[in-house]
This record gives sequence, C-alpha cells and structure tokens, in this order.
Amino acid sequence: MSVMQVEVVSNEQNIYSGEASFVVVPTVQGELGIYPRHEPVMSLVRPGVLRLQVPGRSEEVLVAVSGGLLEVQPDKLTVLADVAVRSTEMDQARAEEAKKAAEAGIRQAKDDESRAKAQAALAAAIAELKTLDYIRSQKH
Repeated sequence: MSVMQVEVVSNEQNIYSGEASFVVVPTVQGELGIYPRHEPVMSLVRPGVLRLQVPGRSEEVLVAVSGGLLEVQPDKLTVLADVAVRSTEMDQARAEEAKKAAEAGIRQAKDDESRAKAQAALAAAIAELKTLDYIRSQKH
C-alpha cells in the first residue's frame, strides 16, 4: 500500500503527524481527495472535516479545521490550519455553546479586531459541529 506523510498543524500545536493512504480535505473549491503521488496543489481550506485513512486502522482519523492552507507534494501533504481539533477531543454541547458565544461576539463587536476574533471562533465551532455530524452519520 502506498502512503504519504501528513502534517496537520494549528497555531497552537501539531494535531497529526504520520502516514496516510488517503486524505479528504475541505477546500474552498469543495472536498479534495488526495492519494500518494498526487500532483502538487495549494489551496485554501474551508471550515469542515479533514478525514485521514491511516494504514493499520479501520476507522478514519477525523480533524475539525476552521480554515487555513493546504499544500500537497507527491509524497507529503501539509495543512496549516487556523484552528484544528481531533475528533476525540470534541464535545457537542461545548461546540454549540462556543458557536452561540461567537455569534453573540460578532453582533456585539465594536471594532474590526474583535469582529475578526469572533468570526474565527465561529468558524472553529462550525468545523467541530460539522465533524460531529459526520461522525454521527457514519454510525447509522
């Protein structure tokens, strides 16, 4: 089985570093499926679910990303995410509360900086909720 090196990093931490045989990335042009030896690509990442098929694991590794940049080379895929959270660290109630707080922050923003921070928080919460929805849909 052919594999590629995958790095998913956020501003705070390295979220995933390892091999994958297939990766699906939510880009601004739509979901992009990437196999090893893919042509070089750069794209903006939109909020959503990053899915990795890892050799030796039956279940996909899921990461919620709120946006960022994707770089694909034939043997390596890198996602520089604004915010990224592994599915094992997600909580539905917390994500819904974060979404409500971010929406309130956008409404109450007094300047561009506070509005931008609230919009980034909203994107992160939406990405987590999309990932949790994906997980639920796979169990049925």
